[in-house]
Amino acid sequence: MNRRLLLVLIGVDLTVRCALGAPPEAKPPATAVDPAQLRAYRSQIEGELHRDILPFWLRHTRDRERGGFYGEIGNDLTVKRDAPRGALLTSRILWTFSAAYRRDQDPACLEMARWAYDDLLARFWDNEQGGLYWSITADGKPLDTRKQIYGQAFGIYALAEFYRATGDHAALDRAIALYRTVESHSHDVAHRGNFEEFTRDWKRLANSRQSLVSVWGAKSQNTHLHVMEAYANLLRVWPDAELRAKLRDLVDVMLTRILNPANHHLRLYLDEDWTPRSDDISFGHDIEFSWLLLETAEVLGDRELIAKCKIAAVDIARGTLAEGVDSDGGLLSEAGPKGLTNPNKEWWQQAEAMTGFLNAYQLSGDSSFLQASLRSWDFIAAHVIDRAHGEWYNLLARDGTVLSRDKVSLWKCPYHDGRACMEMIDRLDAILDQKSPTTSQRPE
Repeated sequence: MNRRLLLVLIGVDLTVRCALGAPPEAKPPATAVDPAQLRAYRSQIEGELHRDILPFWLRHTRDRERGGFYGEIGNDLTVKRDAPRGALLTSRILWTFSAAYRRDQDPACLEMARWAYDDLLARFWDNEQGGLYWSITADGKPLDTRKQIYGQAFGIYALAEFYRATGDHAALDRAIALYRTVESHSHDVAHRGNFEEFTRDWKRLANSRQSLVSVWGAKSQNTHLHVMEAYANLLRVWPDAELRAKLRDLVDVMLTRILNPANHHLRLYLDEDWTPRSDDISFGHDIEFSWLLLETAEVLGDRELIAKCKIAAVDIARGTLAEGVDSDGGLLSEAGPKGLTNPNKEWWQQAEAMTGFLNAYQLSGDSSFLQASLRSWDFIAAHVIDRAHGEWYNLLARDGTVLSRDKVSLWKCPYHDGRACMEMIDRLDAILDQKSPTTSQRPE
């Protein structure tokens, strides 16, 4: 990072902390970074994206007989042809290959994105009641017709990205329609934020024991995190005043209701009035939120909010580094007040750690964050990437033993690892070029 830029960022940090009544923190001096090491890091990640992740999904996942994608593929590439399929998987494939095409203009990625776009609209879109079904059968018939706001958010996110990549106005119209459907049915007028889950015809399911996302409360950090992400991507291509206001309010909800200022962790489950329902910690969601929060503030373009979110991002990353990183560099899953409750390591958590720690390094100049990002990648390269069959293992035990047999499933997708690689390439380029690390400088 350019030393002058680092001093400017530190000055903004201290100014905002004093304005908010918070004591200024001592910042470690920036240390010299070996450009050769960063170039090697970038080269490895770019190779993983273009020689493993994207080719795996292009080569193995499309159901060319029935359309769409296979619902489940094992680590040994065994296809379970009768497995149900989820809108979440199709949406995340749509986002990944739209983003990849927007960056590199590879016709194979465009073809894959169109395949996913057609699948989402033809099989998951509810033409009668609006919104996306949660799942369908292997041959394309509606199965779980609940309207999960988490799933709707990824539909918005993906459709907006497809429009960014192609300029297809029909995709933008669908994204806007889905956003309006979500807001008309799920927005909590009394307490702000969004309720979680609805029937097919949009009757609210409150505190369902079989909820897909929120286990104990009417609201969850996970849903709000990804609604925020989706609305930010839509605002990039549709600068609507109402959407901007809702996104700004959502960021405030995340900062003041969901983020616990006492320990810099997200509250996982909450009641309608934001009363916490659990004191568990999800390290992967924390570090993912740290960089998505700043990205959202930058999309909004609010300088005061950006400065505030920079402080929060570094504080969250520092807490995650201190409490959630194992001795081998891998990110642990969950903890509670008395310590670890789930020591396993999921693929998506490692991807988010790599990105979130590099973001914190860009903001702070603290070399411990850069080392944490490098160690995240070392753990991924040594344990998470399947060198025999491609892509990443879904779930590992703390000692690195592979636990999950799913290489592809409703939840296992190319979104986290693919996105992390794209983020890392841009961020490492910014550091090597001594540019500002803000997302606003990334190519559109």
